[in-house]
Amino acid sequence: MSPEQIRLVQTTLASLTPLELDALAAGFYARLFAADPSLMGLFSRHPGTQQRRFAHELSVIVGVILRFDEFVAEGCALGSRHRAYGVVASHYRTAADALLGALAATLGPSWTSEAAQAWRLAYHLTAEVMVAGSFNVV
Repeated sequence: MSPEQIRLVQTTLASLTPLELDALAAGFYARLFAADPSLMGLFSRHPGTQQRRFAHELSVIVGVILRFDEFVAEGCALGSRHRAYGVVASHYRTAADALLGALAATLGPSWTSEAAQAWRLAYHLTAEVMVAGSFNVV
């Protein structure tokens, strides 16, 4: 990812109001469970609590992406927690589609081809670090 792409990811996320961030999280889970209903079994928390946690974790990861060591530490810890919940590597593809779809719906006109590409790269970078962390590779 280029520094410009990282800034685009950060600015598009920062542009969301708290209500829009809630809508993003709700849209992510709606898309995730529509694509693979079996994933619902991995979540034991109240949906509102889970959505707030998702929004928080997304903000943390996006916030540290320029500080590579901190990004890797956060991503690995997140991946390790996800493995404990039962997440496997194949779930990350479904989550990618759900997140990118939710972002497109939430950001509306701000979801340009450049923003889509930047978010796609950011997601894949994050997923790679999370998978590595889930296997304690890093």
